Amino acid sequence: MASMVTGVVGVLGTLLAPFLAVRATSRQRAREDAAASDRRRFEERRAGYTAMVGASAQLHTLLKDAVPRISAGRYTDEDRARLEESRREHRDCCAGAQMIASERVLEASRSLNEELAKADAIAKRIDRGHPCEGETAEAARLILKRAEPELAVMRRIMREDLGVVD
Repeated sequence: MASMVTGVVGVLGTLLAPFLAVRATSRQRAREDAAASDRRRFEERRAGYTAMVGASAQLHTLLKDAVPRISAGRYTDEDRARLEESRREHRDCCAGAQMIASERVLEASRSLNEELAKADAIAKRIDRGHPCEGETAEAARLILKRAEPELAVMRRIMREDLGVVD
């Protein structure tokens, strides 16, 4: 009886060993694929956040430079083209981040973008010679000043979302 049980166990072991090896390999492959997918998503988020912060900071800087030049009458077509390109890049980066960014990042981005849009609209109207009541270079400058901490908040939230801890 004991030899019969030993024989059955031996045969079952021989038959099950390849199945168990394949199953273990499949599990390992699934873990590796999941880790690679996580790394890929992280890299997409990091690249998107980097582009978004860079584009936001660039637009902010160009607007800060443009406002006094516009009010002084020294704003050139080249300056306008550079600012327009920055607007497009900023819009594209923000649109690209919509599908990968966390809701906290998107909320911080919206807050910053509202300030940038206000200052940009004022600058455009002043440049075209049709500012609304109260729209001055100083008003645009103050809005851009308020946007600076918004940019820092967005950057901090992005870093937290990526797991960067100081």
